[in-house]
Amino acid sequence: MKKIKKENKEKIMEMIEKAGDPDNYEVSWDESGIPGEQKYKPNIKRGGRSKAKGARFELQVRRDLEDKGRIVDKWNNNVDLEEEKLVQAKRKYNPFKKMLVLGTGFPDFISIKYIQDESYSVIGVEVKTNGILSKIEKEKCAWYLQKKIFAQIWIAKAVRKGRKIEIEYDDFFEKYGAKYNKT
Repeated sequence: MKKIKKENKEKIMEMIEKAGDPDNYEVSWDESGIPGEQKYKPNIKRGGRSKAKGARFELQVRRDLEDKGRIVDKWNNNVDLEEEKLVQAKRKYNPFKKMLVLGTGFPDFISIKYIQDESYSVIGVEVKTNGILSKIEKEKCAWYLQKKIFAQIWIAKAVRKGRKIEIEYDDFFEKYGAKYNKT
């Protein structure tokens, strides 16, 4: 084991005291032996469950849209708001499966439906279990609609009816109003 410098040891001991019980906290360490971020272990478990619940709901939304006769695909693009252009979404590396995760674009899905004589309805669908978008997500939605990339953007949210979870779709402009209408 490496010998730790005195000032680093004091910082480490202070962080451990602040954390309280080391059985309940997970601390990340950098190369020089200084503790970094502290995470409360029950919150780590809660985050994993929330992520899994969100992924299940996303699949449920996809099946629902396909049942309604829409063609659904994962959207692999994102908006760079600084340069105001469409860019390919960055892929995330999963160290446990040792692979790159695709489909990290915004919105989650592109949904297409034939209307008539070479006319199609192209809609972006963002899946949120609570149905609330962040400020950056709202700006991205407004950009997509302003540039006419999507005719509409729907926000899919989970609505609990007894023990069953139903999907409710909100139109971006109906929910957030004319504040983001720049057309």
